[in-house]
Amino acid sequence: MADSGTPLAFTGVTLGRVDILALTASDLPSRLSACDLQEVDLSRLDLSGWTFERCNLQRTQLKGANLERTSWVSCGAAFTDMTAADLTEASFTSCDLNNASLRGAKLTSASFIGCKLTGATLTETRSLDTCFRDTLLVYAKLRGMSFRGMRLTGVDFSQADLGGCDFRDAIFEGTSLREASLKDARFQGADLRGADLGGLRIGDAAVFKGATISREQAGQLLREFGLNVR
Repeated sequence: MADSGTPLAFTGVTLGRVDILALTASDLPSRLSACDLQEVDLSRLDLSGWTFERCNLQRTQLKGANLERTSWVSCGAAFTDMTAADLTEASFTSCDLNNASLRGAKLTSASFIGCKLTGATLTETRSLDTCFRDTLLVYAKLRGMSFRGMRLTGVDFSQADLGGCDFRDAIFEGTSLREASLKDARFQGADLRGADLGGLRIGDAAVFKGATISREQAGQLLREFGLNVR
């Protein structure tokens, strides 16, 4: 879909699949503001370049949809299903994506700023140059996801499933790994001095081989592992 020209704009309306299909017939992307798309099945549609502002997308189906270069601002999208969607260069700002499914989605150069992704599923994703900042990923399922070389600022991974994740050369700033599952994760070259490592188990220590932590963090970990630090 072309992304040039003036977007088609709609505000405060309820739209169904038939309505969205009609809009996709245009060569122009659409801008939807405060629109209701709750539980609508938009699977496999080409919505590339569209903008969604303050829209209700709870439990909306976007499986396999083309969402390249889409912009999402202050949208309520809890339980939305974006399985296998193409989110290349998509941007999410201040969105509620709690319990959403992004399994198998393409997240190349996508960004999540100030978002809530508690309980979300992001397994089997392609995440080259993805940006996460000031975002909640508490209890999220992220097994096998690559964060290699990323700067993770203000990201809360508390109690998330990070098994097999690649954090090599990543930089953690104001980020929490508290009580996260880290089995087979890789942290070689990572700078963890800005991470909350509380609640980790002694079996997790090996995954931090080759990472940098502070002396204060080292003492905290030893105390949590039941060792006396003097």
